[in-house]
Amino acid sequence: MTDTSTTPTESDKPCTVYVTYILSTPERVWDALTDADLTAAYWGHSNVSDWRPGSRWEHVRTDGSGIADVVGTVVESERPTRLVTDWADPGDEDRPDRWSRVTFDIRPHADIVRLTVTHENLPDENERAEAAAGWAAVLSNLKSLLETGSPLPQEPWSVPADR
Repeated sequence: MTDTSTTPTESDKPCTVYVTYILSTPERVWDALTDADLTAAYWGHSNVSDWRPGSRWEHVRTDGSGIADVVGTVVESERPTRLVTDWADPGDEDRPDRWSRVTFDIRPHADIVRLTVTHENLPDENERAEAAAGWAAVLSNLKSLLETGSPLPQEPWSVPADR
């Protein structure tokens, strides 16, 4: 996996770009990003939406509470190659200046897939660092699930970072 976290965006706000290669098909990667049960298996949240442009999506806890920790809008949805979503904390839904954008680009090459995740329009460098660490953990778990049939045995986002 490659983290190119210093990539600037048009808005000059911090951005992180993460690239990983997965032994899978574009359709399986797409399903792993959009199927509520699959996202629950490796992300600890269910991504819930109908995945049509303009639709709402929610990143809902799997503890049965129904609480969404992230909400947003589907901007682009081109199964199985591209998904673009706007993200906000639930309390910031009415503040577009606080929204960030995540783009998933899924490109096949023979028997593997190159998945590029771009998280842009982050509010500051601290949020960029947190997003970079979060994507590394989530995408490692996604890769493990798709390649082995199981997520990692420990939640990778709970591993303490070396400081």
